[in-house]
Amino acid sequence: MSTGGSRRPAERRQAPAPDAAPTGEGDGRPCAGGTAEAGGGGEAAARAGERAAASAGPEAARRRAGRRAERISAGATELEHRLADLLRGGLADMERPAGEAGRGVWEETAARMVDAQAPGLAARVRELGAVPGSGPGWPSRLLEECALLHLLDQGFLNIGGLPEPLAATVRSRVGITTRAAEVLAGRDAVVRDHWLVLGRHDTEEGRVVARRVWLHGRRTGHTALVLSFAAGRLPEPPLAVGVSVDADLAYYPGAPALRAALGERHSEPGPGGRPPGAGVHDALASYGAALCGDPWLEGLPVVLAGVVPVPVGDGWQLADEGGSALPVARTAGVRSRMWRLAAVSGGEPVTVFGECGHRGFTPYTVWPGPEAVPGAGPGSEPAAAVPLTSPDVPGGAG
Repeated sequence: MSTGGSRRPAERRQAPAPDAAPTGEGDGRPCAGGTAEAGGGGEAAARAGERAAASAGPEAARRRAGRRAERISAGATELEHRLADLLRGGLADMERPAGEAGRGVWEETAARMVDAQAPGLAARVRELGAVPGSGPGWPSRLLEECALLHLLDQGFLNIGGLPEPLAATVRSRVGITTRAAEVLAGRDAVVRDHWLVLGRHDTEEGRVVARRVWLHGRRTGHTALVLSFAAGRLPEPPLAVGVSVDADLAYYPGAPALRAALGERHSEPGPGGRPPGAGVHDALASYGAALCGDPWLEGLPVVLAGVVPVPVGDGWQLADEGGSALPVARTAGVRSRMWRLAAVSGGEPVTVFGECGHRGFTPYTVWPGPEAVPGAGPGSEPAAAVPLTSPDVPGGAG
């Protein structure tokens, strides 16, 4: 299944905090003109005021969430009409040079999705509008994008009938975000582990720099993506590729559990080892299983073990010892990464971290040399991680 291009819109400003709790008569002080003997009544009023204040915040938040859901539903319904009109009229007239009316229609639609407080839908609409005339095979890609957008619209319009993990994924995809503080507040959901930094990649999204840091838990074996944004500076966390840190982490709602918030750190970052990896067949199976929980998933972070970079025509593949090979994505900047990876490999098997997606495998980090043999003595430890993207350079310089 195709999941489209890199759809990673920056997080929008969160909803304002609930209204401040009321003060005055319910603050425990006697009312004006009251006496000390009336303290019992004042205490009762204070308790009543505290109960009202405690319920005002959550109730106001629920009302805001309900109003936003109504606006998003209206936007999704309008978008469904636009998609139906597009398919009813056919795709032949969609191929227009950039800047003509065809793209303007979709920009207008995207703006209406922003008005509907659905930034996720807006981002997908903009990318859909950029597909016509984008190269050979664009009609097929356009139909794929329309299908995924239709699926997301219908998912939100029928969200009450979805299982909660999928419903959480749909809410996230349309642009309803959850604060990191809320995720970390659920102490039962916090996972403490020694987290190895598998890879890091910075990209520019308008005036905002988005940072993606992928982690692997030594004890749990879980993989996590920490996503952060900043304007005018580099985002947190400033963790170097290949280090390990003892820290708390909590996953955001949704399936598969992937995006996470990094909490308290219990140690300074130290040297990390080589992560365990899988073969090509297992990597593809994991990606297929992940798509069942999130059909809009762009790529699943995986570690390939014992693979060799092989040039094929004008592209590359990563071949494992079993003879299976995974094509490398032909997206911007990946070619230079592959030459760097080939130089590190020298024709020998290496461990590679990257994302497995519908366009192929996108590499980010390589660990050279053979697997370490336990108890083999000094000098048997694997070489340090080698990032394939330049640190602190938006887009990764390749």
